[in-house]
Amino acid sequence: MERTVAYFCMEFGLHEEFPIYAGGLGILAGDFIKSAYDLQRPVIGVGLRWARGYSRQRIGEDGLPVSEFPTYPASFLEDTGVRVRVRVASREVEARVWRTQRWKNAPLVLLEPASQRDAWITQRLYDPTLDARIAQEILLGVGGVRALRKLGLPVDTYHFNEGHAVFAGIELIAERMSRGEVFTSAWQAVRDQIVFTTHTPVAAGNEVHPIAELRRLGANCDLVDGEMRQIGDDPFNMTVAGLRLARRANAVSQLHGEVSRAMWSHVTGAADIIAITNGVHAPTWQDARVRDAVNAPDTLWTTHQVLKRELLDEVALRTGVRLATDVLTIGFARRAAAYKRSDLIFRDPKRLAPLLRDRRLQLVFAGKSHPDDQDGRRIVGRLVEMARAEPSSIVFVPDYDMKLGRLLTRGADVWLNNPIRPLEACGTSGMKAGMNGVLNLSVLDGWWPEACQHGVNGWAVGDGTAAKDQDEADANALYKTLETEVMPAYADRARWIGMMQASIRVCAERFSSDRMVREYFARLYAR
Repeated sequence: MERTVAYFCMEFGLHEEFPIYAGGLGILAGDFIKSAYDLQRPVIGVGLRWARGYSRQRIGEDGLPVSEFPTYPASFLEDTGVRVRVRVASREVEARVWRTQRWKNAPLVLLEPASQRDAWITQRLYDPTLDARIAQEILLGVGGVRALRKLGLPVDTYHFNEGHAVFAGIELIAERMSRGEVFTSAWQAVRDQIVFTTHTPVAAGNEVHPIAELRRLGANCDLVDGEMRQIGDDPFNMTVAGLRLARRANAVSQLHGEVSRAMWSHVTGAADIIAITNGVHAPTWQDARVRDAVNAPDTLWTTHQVLKRELLDEVALRTGVRLATDVLTIGFARRAAAYKRSDLIFRDPKRLAPLLRDRRLQLVFAGKSHPDDQDGRRIVGRLVEMARAEPSSIVFVPDYDMKLGRLLTRGADVWLNNPIRPLEACGTSGMKAGMNGVLNLSVLDGWWPEACQHGVNGWAVGDGTAAKDQDEADANALYKTLETEVMPAYADRARWIGMMQASIRVCAERFSSDRMVREYFARLYAR
């Protein structure tokens, strides 16, 4: 039997009907296990079954997002019959193990507490309270290892997709120590089994927990404080632990690799960090009509107009705002985080206003804030405020999900991305857009430096150099590129279609999750 890669992730974005994802990390994980299935690679996903997912969000009268947490049906989940136990504080928590391949994905097993008494652990994805977050990570990591053992799967490599799963490594060390191995040799043997992916240079994405709290809640699996400190420092940094537990690690774009190697260079005993750029699952994200029309310019343009109308119909359905089909439409859809600068285009109203007033431009925004992130809620509120001030040319579409993501990355004319460089580790939504002929207009961050051929398959905003006032510099570059390059190109249909074709070809050839999976097997999993 071919030995298996166990791919651990806190969230998996497979379909909007199964909302156990928050954003890019989960969508990437979903795309990964779909491509693993397509390529018949020996992968099994390991995650948690969230009772209420991340949230649904509507906009309140005050213009701020209101989060709701409905339950959702999951009749497609198969009960494997396997039950595992993990310790959380003083309690032994029993978890059932579900399984699904509903969306033509590699097998995905999901753990969920069996008793209502323990249901608090998986009520909400990324619960902000310390006890809930650590309990979730214990169930994912420790419970995941024990579930794989009971399922009888011959795992060769444990892949921790972000730091949330590192307690799996602690469990593997504790297993060996229970058989008489000393800590250092057990740790070294376990490192040979683990690889690790880091996804963000943003501090909030690299969790730390006091070791005393990990001991109180049982995450140390009976390792003593000194041993935990050797793995993850104190406070215990989940990314540092991932790097020290792994034989090899990777960042998710070439630029992110440079940033990550510099960011973690102080960590003694860390795995080498290579760069494997993310990709997206073409059958999920590329409309088949676009794929079939890429070599027929007139058909490609007609197809894009159909997709644009489908997007604008959905916008009207969700918001009551009917945008024009013949106006250059810019799409921007992101998780509401400050570094993504969703409102950068509004920095100079005097420069933007004529473009909107003269019907040369219209803007469609979408995105969710974490329910407990007040800064994120204010970011959404700012976009709603601008949309209410310019209802004929700006719209914010609430309750961003995979369905809306597909429509936006197929139906917009231009895909805007303006994070603070180099904080966007990859930015896979731009790949989805580019694969559909939606032209990227982006700061040279994440994946875009690898793909951008300025004026050929999209445009760079600025040249990637730092400035004293980065917001001002990037906003000026954005306006200049819009006025002098994007809009003239849109007026030249033949040129625009040629750029669409170039974008589709580059993204399909170089930025698919099939390429990503092959590269993981060749470069990360290989011994």
